[in-house]
Amino acid sequence: MATDTTAPARAPRERSDRKRRLLTHIGLIAFGLVMLYPLLWMVSSSFKPTSEIFREPGLIPWNFTPENYSEGWTALEYPFHHYLLNSAMVVGGSIVGNLIGCSMAAYAFARLEFRGKRLLFAVMLATIMLPIHVVIVPQYILFAQLDWINTFYPLIVPKLLATDGFFIFLMVQFIRGLPRDLDEAARIDGCGHVRIFLRIILPLSMPALATTAIFTFIWTWNDFFSQLIFLTRPDMYTVPVALRTFVDSSSQTSWGPLFAMSVVALGPVFGFFLAGQRYLVKGIATTGIK
Repeated sequence: MATDTTAPARAPRERSDRKRRLLTHIGLIAFGLVMLYPLLWMVSSSFKPTSEIFREPGLIPWNFTPENYSEGWTALEYPFHHYLLNSAMVVGGSIVGNLIGCSMAAYAFARLEFRGKRLLFAVMLATIMLPIHVVIVPQYILFAQLDWINTFYPLIVPKLLATDGFFIFLMVQFIRGLPRDLDEAARIDGCGHVRIFLRIILPLSMPALATTAIFTFIWTWNDFFSQLIFLTRPDMYTVPVALRTFVDSSSQTSWGPLFAMSVVALGPVFGFFLAGQRYLVKGIATTGIK
């Protein structure tokens, strides 16, 4: 008579797997809370009096007050919405520039054949490894000669020239995954490269375009160094530079209003990310190396 020993052996293994999954989830939740704590603490501190922010480091604002928001909105030389508008103009121009410039460059690398293509693509990839500190000095000299300092041109115009190699690479990988049969069918109908690009490639590349737009928004909105270098007049300040001015020349910081305006500055980023989250996940998932 045969004896089935599979079930008893399987039970301890299943219990071990459940225990491992439970420990994994507990570890991930703990790690997530550790990562979220500074953000939650900043939001909580924005509703505390400045004198209690570091004296009561907990998350619960026992002396709840919204005055930091009204004070921070008018604490600087211009109302805070002025800096939000400046950031919106820079971000909007950067998104449009990256979508136009990077998509055209990506189409050329993915679909056209020309001499030196591989070399140019390698050079483009190499620019991703260049830190901003290496290129900021020649950029400043060039833009100063063009009389572009204290304008938004240095932050927007380079995007139209496809200077972000990461986004070009992202779109190239996506376009390479599109069937070339679509291009051939369009050529049979009399379409050239321009019509193929505008009517076929761009509509099918929406996930990659959305990913580019979201990352451009986040990186440009949070960019401090470039905007600090090229924008020196208070009326041209963007949000990151304006937040820095809450620290005065004697290193005294208005922490309550600073945290309140930091929370306000996070709002557009979260909103834009949530609006394009579906496209972002799809774009990243479909732009792997093919």
